[in-house]
Amino acid sequence: MALIVIAKGAEADLILDPDWNGRKALLKRRGVKKYRHPQIDRDIRRYRTLHEADIIHRAKEAGVPTPLIYQLDPEEATIVMEFIEGTKVRDVVPMLSLEENRAVFRLIGEESGKLHAAALIHGDLTTSNMIKDGDRVVFIDFGLGEISKEIEKRGVDFNLMVRMLVSTHYTIMEPLLESFKEGYRATMGPEAEEVFQRADEIRRRGRYIDKE
Repeated sequence: MALIVIAKGAEADLILDPDWNGRKALLKRRGVKKYRHPQIDRDIRRYRTLHEADIIHRAKEAGVPTPLIYQLDPEEATIVMEFIEGTKVRDVVPMLSLEENRAVFRLIGEESGKLHAAALIHGDLTTSNMIKDGDRVVFIDFGLGEISKEIEKRGVDFNLMVRMLVSTHYTIMEPLLESFKEGYRATMGPEAEEVFQRADEIRRRGRYIDKE
């Protein structure tokens, strides 16, 4: 069966293989950047592919639902992974009741807390990078992920979630944010409050810069 390009990004393309060894698979392939020196480009694409696969593996070890990795090809800058059947949380929110949404966002908070407690930063923590698959929420796209225990980076991750709620789900932002915080506290522990405070500082910095 033919491969299907389902998304083209600045750094990588997402390609659906409907029959990869008898199963659906998603290929994330980092394409050649002709503006870079060929050897430098190869090294960058290889490193980023290995790094993302490592972050996905570490997240799964921390108990966070992520796609299974079927195959890793650093030389072709390609990760072959499980195709997650489900719907992006961004698109699910309008279809659910407030109570159902609060349960989903508490779960997202719990999983985010597990990530941070394991010294993992997602880098793009938004509902566009989470898929609701039955009773679980699967975290995807760790291309900007990092290994770090820095409060600043945790705060940036959390701030991305807040900004997404403000811009995309603003009509029910407050209850969803509170549910997220409840879940995050449950798995992150006492450091959660420090992360929330740092995110507030980051937002204030942004407003100050915008006024300059």
